[in-house]
Amino acid sequence: MTKIFEKPLYPYERSPDQDATTPVRHKVVVIGAGPVGLAAAIDLAQHGIPVVVVDENDKVSHGSRAICFSKRMLEISDRLGIGDRLVEKGVTWNKGRVFNGEDEAYAFDLLPETGHKRPAFINLQQYYLEEYLVDRVRELQAEGADIELRGGNKVSAIGTHETHVSLEIDTAEGSYNIETEWVIPCDGAGSPTRKMLGCDFGGRVFEDNFLIADVIMQADFPTERWFWFDPPFNKGQSALLHKQPDDVWRIDLQLGWGIDRDKEMQQENVIPRLNAMLGEDVKFDLEWVSVYTFQCRRMEKFRHGRVLFAGDAAHQVSPFGARGANSGLQDTDNLCWKLAAVIKGEAPENLLDTYNDERVEAADENILNSSRSTDFITPKSGISRIFRDAVLDLAEENEFARPLVNSGRLSVPAVHSDSSLNSPKTGSFPARTRPGASAADAPTDEGWLLDRVGGEFAVMTAGFAAPEVPAGVKQIHIANPSPELKARYMGDAGGVTVLFRPDQHIAARWAAPSANDITAAIARAKGA
Repeated sequence: MTKIFEKPLYPYERSPDQDATTPVRHKVVVIGAGPVGLAAAIDLAQHGIPVVVVDENDKVSHGSRAICFSKRMLEISDRLGIGDRLVEKGVTWNKGRVFNGEDEAYAFDLLPETGHKRPAFINLQQYYLEEYLVDRVRELQAEGADIELRGGNKVSAIGTHETHVSLEIDTAEGSYNIETEWVIPCDGAGSPTRKMLGCDFGGRVFEDNFLIADVIMQADFPTERWFWFDPPFNKGQSALLHKQPDDVWRIDLQLGWGIDRDKEMQQENVIPRLNAMLGEDVKFDLEWVSVYTFQCRRMEKFRHGRVLFAGDAAHQVSPFGARGANSGLQDTDNLCWKLAAVIKGEAPENLLDTYNDERVEAADENILNSSRSTDFITPKSGISRIFRDAVLDLAEENEFARPLVNSGRLSVPAVHSDSSLNSPKTGSFPARTRPGASAADAPTDEGWLLDRVGGEFAVMTAGFAAPEVPAGVKQIHIANPSPELKARYMGDAGGVTVLFRPDQHIAARWAAPSANDITAAIARAKGA
């Protein structure tokens, strides 16, 4: 398994930019070749936008890191061209169990309804996601896309200007300068770009510590999320167990405050903790160990002129709820179609302000949920602990108490109900597919709905005759909607027409719109 950490996927190669007499100007430069940066680059390339990705590294991230990828992230990955590969390799799960001591408090199912292409979640080590994204970059390059991946290229200075951004880049062969019309920093929680620009990063830093261990073992635990409050093997603390591919299991153990981090990561201290949890007779190998604390913080704004921050560079949450990488890919999903439209002259530049508005709203929602989960898991006062323990005791026998148990509210896409890109609500339709919400998948007579919608503006009509749509806009007509599509989009209405944005969020919804209604809604969704 360690070979994947050692193999350079995008080794340093000298660029013609390094020999240019004046700085070469690019359309877009993405800083950081992690999952968020690679997703942004792929998305832009698929929109026909030239893009360069720079990263001082040349390999996948060490350790499994982010492992829980949500249904929405998988739907985004379908449009990026790697969804099938992720699901085929990953461990699919919809169910979880929460334990209070040795007793099960309750079990849950995140996707109890049928009629979805993708599961609620898969578990997959982040290094596989990064590898598949790099492979997708290579596929696009082979198809002629203008996308470049430069390893061993570290951005050491940045300067912002009215018409462009200047970058100084360090390599093993010396420094060089380039210019770019737009920059997307996806350089992680410690974002050097954010620091070079002197941007703020406010919020809470939690003092508790958690041990992560990737354990290779053969075990017959079900493919479910298991979370313990006050387990017998980690008294007074919490624990989490997830199954990953290749017989790798993720174990998180709460350690408390005031620990010696280096000491806790030593095998002679890690192994007894794992033996207490798994049993002395269970054979396992350690693949990766880390100790982490976490933060719930964000930048005040994600857009700074021609610099557009995404992922952990813009916002951080605790790992409980799997809101980090999932929200990062939702950032790029929201941003890239807008940036492509601006670059192509199809939308005004102020459309990019809605990236900031919508994704700051999403970050605040994630931070709120993540903070609440953290406060429940790690009570900071005696009263908080009494409340937490009472809720857990009640949940074992009383269904009303179970929604109060918070072992991590798992990632769901934000609903931008108040977005300026939405058209006014009309008619009486299901709330789950109101303007601002991400599209709900459903089976149709010609395949899955979201596959048919794709990554462009699309108008779907179900139950009614197809309306006239502007040239260049995809039209989807469903004469015989499935029960799932009726329930999710029509409700009791006889039919519905829906306008989807390129990120598959719903921009407008009507019964029987005119051609002018649709044209106006598309213009509004483009920020006009």
